Amino acid sequence: MKPYVILNVAMTLDGKIATKTGSSEISGKEDLERVHEIRKEVDGIMVGIGTVLADDPRLSVHKIKAKKEDNPIRVVVDNKARTPLNFRILNDDAETIIGVSSICDENNPNCDMDAVNRAKELSKKANLFYSSEEPVDLVEFMEYLYTKGIKTLMLEGGSTLNFSMISDNLIDEVKICIAPMIVGGKDSKTFFDGDGFDNMKDAVQLKLEKSYPLGKDFIMEYKVLK
Repeated sequence: MKPYVILNVAMTLDGKIATKTGSSEISGKEDLERVHEIRKEVDGIMVGIGTVLADDPRLSVHKIKAKKEDNPIRVVVDNKARTPLNFRILNDDAETIIGVSSICDENNPNCDMDAVNRAKELSKKANLFYSSEEPVDLVEFMEYLYTKGIKTLMLEGGSTLNFSMISDNLIDEVKICIAPMIVGGKDSKTFFDGDGFDNMKDAVQLKLEKSYPLGKDFIMEYKVLK
């Protein structure tokens, strides 16, 4: 069993989620409130270590009226246990679960002792899941999250994690906010990066369920066809 995963992203009209320098202020106030309404409803919210290091996110419900108990469990995919101990994702707003890879496990003969020591320090502030693989086996991680009570999971990942999740058939729904702007740039991050599929016949198929304008933006909601 795995959580029902909702991928949410804000992107420019040309499919960028950040500029080449990492600037990612894309959607308007109305969309931010929409996102926090979703956060309030789900059991967990997941990002990758790249997002953590770039944004030091809170991953809490703070753009709308909410109580502390409305905050979802925060989930990070962090292969080498690089989450800084002073970052906000480790504060007491909510529980945090960090998935680390096998190189962080001191019982692994191929472990990295620096990563092992970082993981030990992180375990004092968060619950750690040690994957049997390197990088983190996402299928394995999703099964673990389900056992921890996370039945619905909002994914706010970067382009690499997004592709890893969808290529492993782990995403059930995609919600996209399209902002009326164009960024361009071959080095600007897109919605999905990663290795990509070699053939169009392998592409993940989606079904449009809903679309509507929201402030200056436009929202599109898709179901992933399994």
